Amino acid sequence: MAMVTPPPTGRLSGSMIAALCAAILVFDGYDVSVFATTIPALLDYRPWGLDAADLGAIASLALVGMLIGSLLCGFATDLLGRKLMLMASTGWFSACMVVCALAPTIEVFGLFRFLAGVGLGGVMPTAIALAVEFAPRERRNLVNAILTAGFLIGTLVAALLGIVVIEAFGFRPMYAIAALPLLVLPVAWFMLPESVEFLVSKRRLGEAQAVARKYGLDVPAADDERVTAAHGAGRSSLRALAKPPLPAALVVFGIGGLVVQLFIYGLNTWLPQLMRMAGYPLGSALSFLATMCVGAILGGLVMSWFADRIRPKRVALAGFGIGVVALVILSAGPPTPVLYLGVALAGVGGSGTAAILNGYVATWFPAAVRASALGAYMTIGRLGGILAPLAGGWIVASGLPVAWTFYTLMVPTVLGVLVVLLMPDGAARGDEHAAATGTGPTTAPLNEAL
Repeated sequence: MAMVTPPPTGRLSGSMIAALCAAILVFDGYDVSVFATTIPALLDYRPWGLDAADLGAIASLALVGMLIGSLLCGFATDLLGRKLMLMASTGWFSACMVVCALAPTIEVFGLFRFLAGVGLGGVMPTAIALAVEFAPRERRNLVNAILTAGFLIGTLVAALLGIVVIEAFGFRPMYAIAALPLLVLPVAWFMLPESVEFLVSKRRLGEAQAVARKYGLDVPAADDERVTAAHGAGRSSLRALAKPPLPAALVVFGIGGLVVQLFIYGLNTWLPQLMRMAGYPLGSALSFLATMCVGAILGGLVMSWFADRIRPKRVALAGFGIGVVALVILSAGPPTPVLYLGVALAGVGGSGTAAILNGYVATWFPAAVRASALGAYMTIGRLGGILAPLAGGWIVASGLPVAWTFYTLMVPTVLGVLVVLLMPDGAARGDEHAAATGTGPTTAPLNEAL
């Protein structure tokens, strides 16, 4: 028997899975971005006596934690299950953020920002892998964009709440709000299914077929040779990911992720403070961050719509190009309306492009190693996220003009254009057999790109 194919009755249910994962990513985005909104307040908090370089180091600590979390949780999902790891990662970062709200010293605050980062790093790759699996194949880039939009809505919420909360109550309530996911987790546990691919890899075929019937997915029959192959891939996703041409593709994708993270975290972390240094009050400075989030959400959705219809490689190339244009505008110090336009375009070129790259990786790599590939890809990207706040802190602390931050970010953004040209062409190159066996896409597109 080749395949048991249930009737496609699970589209609405698949949409609910994507919506629930996106809701979790709203909190993920909030918790990642809340630090940027509180930087001006932290600089003004006299008991801790912080400067810009100190805050750049703390921002990087959280991103080091996210790097570790992306690596560990990305591989752990292929071993323990995507649902369990998504719940554990979300609960962990929420609990740690509550401690940040109560931290008596900067040392405790920095430690729990790092520990929160470990949980935060595991949420996005796990949520993307789970939602993409249950999404219609022809809408996977769009589903990925919706998930990324959830993350960006969290960033937007952090900026808008910061305008209302920080001046009146200080920075601590902003971190206490991060406890809200603890209330959502019980609902998510009962509503989210376990991955069919994971259940098959563990030879839990009865459960896999029941989930497949409910959500309108295909699942190998008990005597299908793909079951054995998937079981082998599940036992060793690392070994499957090491099969050519996957490692070379992962390196190229990873460099693309690294440079886009440099762009994103360089701006997301320091934009409110840069605008404040340029003479805007705190509320207006945070409104620039909100504008960038809106640009990222709309740009990501539009770009992903195109990515489902044309090659994602072309869309990613356009995204980096938009990022270069945005930085040119910001560095010129234009009038305020044009400045807002440049900030919105920066959202498109940064987080919008990252959404395309996330979907590109999720659909290009075989299903059996999808979570591991996403985890490894995001781990490489986190290196850029770690460096960007540090570099921004050094530039701000040095007293250089605001424009120098934008000049510095132009370098990785232009490099991103070149890296995209090296990426393997096409989307979703692996077929279902490759997804089970871990053999991956054909070598021709990658060889042509390299």
